[in-house]
Amino acid sequence: MTSGLIFDIKRYAINDGPGIRLTFFFKGCPLSCVWCHNPESKSPHIQKMYSAKKCIGTTDCISVCSNDALTLTPEGIVTDPDVCQLCGKCAEACPTKAIEMSGELITAEEIARIIENETVFFDHSEGGVTFSGGEPLMHADFLIELLKDCGQKDIHRVVDTSGFAPTETLMEVAKHTDMFLYDLKVMDSKIHKQFTGVPNETILKNLEILANSGAEIIIRIPLVKGFNTDIDNIQKTADYIARLSGEKKKINLLPYHNIAETKYVKMGMFSKSKGLSEPSTEEIAHIQQIFENRGLVATVGG
Repeated sequence: MTSGLIFDIKRYAINDGPGIRLTFFFKGCPLSCVWCHNPESKSPHIQKMYSAKKCIGTTDCISVCSNDALTLTPEGIVTDPDVCQLCGKCAEACPTKAIEMSGELITAEEIARIIENETVFFDHSEGGVTFSGGEPLMHADFLIELLKDCGQKDIHRVVDTSGFAPTETLMEVAKHTDMFLYDLKVMDSKIHKQFTGVPNETILKNLEILANSGAEIIIRIPLVKGFNTDIDNIQKTADYIARLSGEKKKINLLPYHNIAETKYVKMGMFSKSKGLSEPSTEEIAHIQQIFENRGLVATVGG
C-alpha cells in the first residue's frame, strides 16, 4: 500500500479549482521561492514547529519524550535535533499547541476514506479534489494512484503544480487529471533561479507540451513587487500565454502577502522576503489590462 507525506488538508476550499473542493497538500518542493507562504512545504521530511508565544511553560512535552530531547529554558522549550526522533508525542502532549508537527505519512486508503466523507459537497457544487503542495509531482506514484481512484469514482481532479518535474512524469499524471493549476512566476530564467532556486526552462517547456496535449490549464501568477511586476516581464508573460496552444488560458493573479512570517519563526527559519511587497490596486489593474489587451482574462485570486 502506497503512502505519502501530507502537511495539510483543507476542506471546503473554493480557490483551488471549480466548486467546493478538498485540497491535499503534499510535503516537499524542488523550488525554494523566497516569498513562499508555506515554508513547511519545502522539506520532504516531517518537521517540528514551535511557538514561544503559545508556550505556557508546562513540562508535559518534556515528560513524554523518551529521548530527553527537550529542555525548558528562559526562552521556552528547546529541542535537540540530534536526539529528537520527530515522533510527535510532545506535540500531542502540549496543551496550547505551542509544539506542532508538520507532515503526516498517510496511506492512499486513508485519503480515500477522507474523500468519501466529502463527496456530498462535490455533488452539490460541481467540485472535487485538488492535490497541491509543496509539489505533488514529487510524489508521482502516490499521486497517480489517488488520481486513478478519484477517476473511478467520477470525482473531478485538479493538480496544482510548479511544472518543475520530468516531462514524462507530468504527462503520465495528465492522463488522470481533469485540470491543472500551473504556476508561472517570471519569464527571465536567471531571475527565476535567483528567487526560486531553479531556472525556468523545464517549467516553460512542460507548460507548452501540456497545452499542446489539450489539457485544461489555469495559469497562476504570484504578483510580487520587487520580483515580477515590472511591465516588461508582465508583457512578455502575457505574450507567452497568448501563444500557448488550445483555448485562451484563464489567469489567476495572486498578490504577495507576508502572513507566513510567523511560520518561519515557528520553524526556526529565516525569511528571505525582505524587499518584496504586494503591488498596489492601481498596479494590479494595469497588469490586468495588459492581459486583457491580448485577449486574456486575468482575475485576482483563485
